[in-house]
Amino acid sequence: MKKIISTFVLGLFVFKAFSQNPTTLIPYTYDTRVITTGVPFLMIASDARAGGMGEMGVATSPDAYSQQWNPSKYGFIEKQMGVGVSYTPYLSSLVNDIALMNLTFYNRISEHSAWAFGLKYFSLGDIEFTEQVGNDIVSQGVERPNELAIDASYILRLTDRYSMGVTGRFLSSNLKIPSEGIDARAANSFAVDVSGYFQTEEIAYDNYDGRWRAGFAVANIGPPIKYDESLSDDYDSFLPTNLKLGAGFDFIFDSYSRLSVAAEFNKLLVPTPPIRGNEYEYVDNNDNGVYDEDTDDLGDVVESDVVISGMDDDVSFVSGMFQSFHDAPGGMKEELKEVTWALGAEYTYMDAFALRAGYFNESQDKGARKFFTIGAGFTYNVIKVDLSYLFSASKVRNPLENTLRFSLTLNFGDEYDEY
Repeated sequence: MKKIISTFVLGLFVFKAFSQNPTTLIPYTYDTRVITTGVPFLMIASDARAGGMGEMGVATSPDAYSQQWNPSKYGFIEKQMGVGVSYTPYLSSLVNDIALMNLTFYNRISEHSAWAFGLKYFSLGDIEFTEQVGNDIVSQGVERPNELAIDASYILRLTDRYSMGVTGRFLSSNLKIPSEGIDARAANSFAVDVSGYFQTEEIAYDNYDGRWRAGFAVANIGPPIKYDESLSDDYDSFLPTNLKLGAGFDFIFDSYSRLSVAAEFNKLLVPTPPIRGNEYEYVDNNDNGVYDEDTDDLGDVVESDVVISGMDDDVSFVSGMFQSFHDAPGGMKEELKEVTWALGAEYTYMDAFALRAGYFNESQDKGARKFFTIGAGFTYNVIKVDLSYLFSASKVRNPLENTLRFSLTLNFGDEYDEY
């Protein structure tokens, strides 16, 4: 039986690429240690507002999609309830059926507490199975590999200016192609998030009023996901546990117009792969772009799995979180390269129209994602529509390049006076 699964292979390539594998050939050095994880779709910015501000959201003003960035912001949201739906095409320049879909609902149940629910669904499109019978190609059915995340949050406002939240998340990764003798069941795991958010009262300056914001989130804390039960635990994949820190400031010019600026830093709390003795075939000792054979980075013939530099990444997810701050083979210089950063700005007029722009940066040695974003938002009554667009600034093509992202939000219920 011959199975034509080229689309699936393409989908897996994209999936792996997003987990920070650069698609260009970068000579192997101590610094070039790209970190890969399981279920990397969790790191895709799924809403258009964040997508228009450099893919950030941990310290921006609260909105319906705070569940995806920092649920603690719901403790300061103005509307009692809201629902948000977003659609993000993926690899749209190549295919038209790979996409990330997101649904979020929140309910601020009192002045001091709120809860929220979120659903993320990542589809790799339709994969048609065929069999060659004589000279004919006969269809054997269609599969749709996908991944799913369902989460719920509870938020408690501890003071007038500070709130915290906790999130529980169920993960399901159904990427296997059913075949005779192969277990095609979905891989499952779970995770938790812890987050916090702070914002000041409106402060009077000389020519404008202002407000400071700050936030943090430790997301996707959970055990590794096992894609194949027949393999040992050595083949499990860490979840994309990450630490997000952000701060922002609102320039409030008058009752109609406001300019918000923000910065955000992100660090994967996942062990950096060490340099092992069995990696000799990938070494470029002369820095000439050509991989040398039969030698490791120390110039010796080594064919074992011994760690030459760095720390062993065969650890528990809890140990891996703490180890991730000091395990890079290149030392602190390499650790700093593992921190991505983003800048974003949003101008709002009469809470009815918004313009956004942002920039995202990742080290060339750690994935090479660099891009600019623009976006806009329109509000009429209880309905809000957001759009965003991404321009790559790197030689590595971005899967979201030339993609228009859409979000639709409905806010309703009582209104809380936070401003």
